Amino acid sequence: MDVILTEDVAKLGEMGEIVSVAPGYGRNFLIPRGMAIPATNSNRAQVNHHLAEIEKRKTEERAAAQGLLAKLSGVSVTVPKRSGDEEKLYGSVTNREIADLLIQQGHEVDKKMVVLEQPINELGIYLVPIKLASGIYAHVKVWVVSL
Repeated sequence: MDVILTEDVAKLGEMGEIVSVAPGYGRNFLIPRGMAIPATNSNRAQVNHHLAEIEKRKTEERAAAQGLLAKLSGVSVTVPKRSGDEEKLYGSVTNREIADLLIQQGHEVDKKMVVLEQPINELGIYLVPIKLASGIYAHVKVWVVSL
C-alpha cells in the first residue's frame, strides 16, 4: 500500500514523501493517527500542488529547532533514583522523566522528542539525544545519582 506522509515518521520517511507500507500498518496505524493519507491520484496531485507549503513548513520547523538547539546546548539534568547492588537502579529512567525535568527547567520538550534506545538502568552520566527536527539533535547530559 502506498501512502503520503503528512508528518515525519521515524524509520519510514519525511513529510510529503510517498512510501510503500504494509496494508495493515497504513490502514490501522498511519492513516487513523493522521500521519499519512492514501496515495490516490487525487491525493498525489494535491500534495504536488502543496509541495511549496510543505517545504516552507519544514523550513520553519528547522528554524525553530535551531533556536531550541541553542537553548539546550550545555543543559544537564539530575535524576535521583534508588539504587541497589552494583549501581543498578530499582526501576529505570525513561524518556518521560527526562522530558519532565527539562520542562521544569523551562525547555519546550515533549517525551517523544527524547530518544532513548532503551531505558537507563544504572547510575552514571549519560548523553541523551533530543530530536528537535528531522536530522537536528540536541544532546543533554543526564546525571543519574543515588537517592
